[in-house]
Amino acid sequence: IIMEENRMKMLIVEDDLENQSFLRVFFKRKFDVEVCDSAETFYDRMSKKNFDIIIMDISLRGDKDGLQLTREVRADENTKDIIIVGLSAHAFQRDRENAIRAGVDVFLTKPIPNDTLFTAVRNLIKDKRGVDIGDWRKK
Repeated sequence: IIMEENRMKMLIVEDDLENQSFLRVFFKRKFDVEVCDSAETFYDRMSKKNFDIIIMDISLRGDKDGLQLTREVRADENTKDIIIVGLSAHAFQRDRENAIRAGVDVFLTKPIPNDTLFTAVRNLIKDKRGVDIGDWRKK
């Protein structure tokens, strides 16, 4: 596979295999996508590549959840400007507030319609980077 050099790089942090597969397939038309499922694999991926956007599952299994990883990204001078989309199956107001406080750019609850998810990502990239990645149905 030849990757276009100018494609934005996306890291999907998700510990559910079905969600991982869906998100990878869904975003691979527009992004150079990598997936990780834990804090350990997250640090490995982050040390090897500069990502433009992170899709962060808030409730990861293991020592650190997505909120902690988000706080660490925001606290690091080299990564603080990465766009972070927080995803969670928890739709409570306090979950949203905790995610926003941790530093996500937008908080979305699962399950989420494809159009809603892509529009949120597209709008964030347009707002933060001044780039329009176009419609998700088109390459």
